[in-house]
Amino acid sequence: MSTADIKIQSSFLPHTDPDASVAFFRDLLGFEVRMDVGGGTMRWITVGPAGQPDTAVVLTPPFADPGITEDERRTITEMMAKGTYATLVLSSPNLDEVFEKMVAGGAEVIQEPTDQPYGVRDAAFRDPAGNHIRINQQA
Repeated sequence: MSTADIKIQSSFLPHTDPDASVAFFRDLLGFEVRMDVGGGTMRWITVGPAGQPDTAVVLTPPFADPGITEDERRTITEMMAKGTYATLVLSSPNLDEVFEKMVAGGAEVIQEPTDQPYGVRDAAFRDPAGNHIRINQQA
């Protein structure tokens, strides 16, 4: 096996409101809901971009691990509220169109489309759990 055989299959993001997270990823970003297991707030929801069946984001309950202490739970909650716990970077060939759709859908804007000094044009939002979602303009 060579390193060329390695692909990213899944990444994990915490959620605090599974229904709001599904609406964000499905309705605003256009992702498919591929799997939804569990119940209540203890749901693991797999979403992914249409046409990219090999790439997924698993939305997870942040406190599902029984080994998390109360102090760790408090720290995670604080970091999620500030948008410093988890980040997902996406890309689109039409950043402005995606930005307008996100704004019209009520997404919390962190940064409007901006030409960065390091050569990337991007925008940023928070998902319903406070995760930092960046969207880059594809070259």
